[in-house]
Amino acid sequence: MSQPQSLRELRDRPFELLRELERRGRAVAGGRDSTEGREWVGVAFRLGAESFLVAREETREIMALPSMLTRVPGARSWIRGLANVRGLLLPVIDLRQYLGSGVTALSRNVRVLIVNHRDIPAGVLVDEVQGFRRFAESEFVPNAPPTLVRCERYLAGAFRRGGEGWPVLSLKLLVESPSFLQAAS
Repeated sequence: MSQPQSLRELRDRPFELLRELERRGRAVAGGRDSTEGREWVGVAFRLGAESFLVAREETREIMALPSMLTRVPGARSWIRGLANVRGLLLPVIDLRQYLGSGVTALSRNVRVLIVNHRDIPAGVLVDEVQGFRRFAESEFVPNAPPTLVRCERYLAGAFRRGGEGWPVLSLKLLVESPSFLQAAS
């Protein structure tokens, strides 16, 4: 293999330029092959004392709790109310209360995860959003660890890294479940 060349010397030879850029990218990545392992990205959040993940694709947006929530007469207690989010009426659901694990105490860390579902608009209230987490797909295990929050039927496996287990909550399973869709008292 020839000596690495400057990119300026390769500007008139596009194929060689691309090859050199790829070589440099692999060197920066520690020699890892980009096809070696795919990456999974999710949003980490906290319910009570436990941390969970939701797939990035299942979350449309993360927002603070709207200042105005309109109670819905005759709705179940876990429906905190309706919020007007840019002209869309969005039901805000207290996820902990829906799961039977107590009411979410309002604090400055409370956030609403807006579910990315074509037919069912919903926002779920969580204690705190901890940001994005990235995992190699090889870190996925189909069996989620036991949780204190009773959400087993909505778990879609977990990611393990070191001694930590990150259960993956499926927002799709949650919003499509018959008990979720029965919002009237």
